[in-house]
Amino acid sequence: MNEERLPAAFTTTMREMLGQEADAFLESYKTPRTQGLRFNRLKSNTESGRIAITNTKSLFGLEPIPWCPDGFYYEEPSRPGRHPYHTAGLYYIQEPSAMSAAELLSPLPGETVLDLAAAPGGKTTHIAALMQGEGLLVSNEIHSERARILAENVERLGLSNTLVTSATPGELALRFPESFDKIMLDAPCSGEGMFRKDPDAIDEWSPEHVLMCAARQWDILQDAYKMLKPGGSLAYSTCTFNREENEDIMTRVTDTYPDMELLTHKRLWPHLEKGEGHFVALLRKHKSAGEESLPSKRKTAGGRGKSGPTTNTSVRDAFQQFQIWAANDLPGFPDKGVPLLFGESLYLLPEAFNDQMHTGLLEGLRIPRAGLHIAHLKKNRIEPAHALAMALQPEQASRSFDLASDGPEIRAWLRGESLPVSSDLHGWTLVTVDGLPISWGKASLGQLKNHLPKGLRIM
Repeated sequence: MNEERLPAAFTTTMREMLGQEADAFLESYKTPRTQGLRFNRLKSNTESGRIAITNTKSLFGLEPIPWCPDGFYYEEPSRPGRHPYHTAGLYYIQEPSAMSAAELLSPLPGETVLDLAAAPGGKTTHIAALMQGEGLLVSNEIHSERARILAENVERLGLSNTLVTSATPGELALRFPESFDKIMLDAPCSGEGMFRKDPDAIDEWSPEHVLMCAARQWDILQDAYKMLKPGGSLAYSTCTFNREENEDIMTRVTDTYPDMELLTHKRLWPHLEKGEGHFVALLRKHKSAGEESLPSKRKTAGGRGKSGPTTNTSVRDAFQQFQIWAANDLPGFPDKGVPLLFGESLYLLPEAFNDQMHTGLLEGLRIPRAGLHIAHLKKNRIEPAHALAMALQPEQASRSFDLASDGPEIRAWLRGESLPVSSDLHGWTLVTVDGLPISWGKASLGQLKNHLPKGLRIM
């Protein structure tokens, strides 16, 4: 990319910011963009997962990303997104610099976490992996189509502790005041770090657009502040370089809220690190003197105990149906949690939701994914959901059928074809690739019928 292709006001700003480094920064736009993937700890903590990671590193010549233990660079000719391991959720294709944000937030198992502007899901899936499936992650995206993509990635990577919402930050702030231990805000920005990846971002950029983004970021941050518990941490990140959307916004937060402290901030520059560039900062909300010895507040609008889906007879009946099925077909599944029923779809929120909140808070919210989708209710029978398969380990299922990642059978399966199996195999069967769950199949009369969702099939 020639420097002349970049907006003149942008290059002027960068020269003012970087001084003698500006030439190296602008020269970086002439080099190919970097590619990265991040392994999913929820899949890599088994022997099969560890072997699959070794295979992936060998297949694609991966090199470690310094700021993310699970992150690796790969070269442009490689196509890991087309490998069966990608379908199995072993890794997430993610821009390397963006991996720095969740690492800085450092969520812990058992915490209650909010990803406030989450699509397409890179930071949500990273946070969930660091939480090791324990606690509660609320992953929000205001735009419905992007929320759908977010929900698909949550499903593919096998997240079981994640509630996907599609709401404005203001809507969430009214329902969940001081409710989250940690909040990730990957703020909508002017996208200066996207110029090498997406030339359209250049055409959309202007000084006025920068100021508009900064105003929007401030609005979102005010709602994020309301939802952060005293003692909690907030990570703020952008893929842009100007000060107005980064340092100036952080100064505005600490000037406006005396209880907010900027712990650290850093930049990843594309001329200094392999990546498209990122800004990330970590803030902490201090407790007042009277709160230091008290437990965290549980201020949830309406109070605990408000009636919701879990008290509905049809929900209890549906969950009981699932438990009867699982006792035989899925004996290793820990079916603890808060069941929710949306039409014919049965979901299970993690137990942590009941500890922190109540289902009445979800009424009126757009919820693309209410925790783990466990089953479809059919007439007089249960059909296990694809998301359930992706969240399992093979040993949790009564029956599993493994396919080699380099064999013709997996390619046929990903096309949606059925496969011949032993006539001794009957019923719902967890289909795996090199030991990694990839979908359900249903075995009958020597055939394994394919239940990979049609939208996921590779034609």
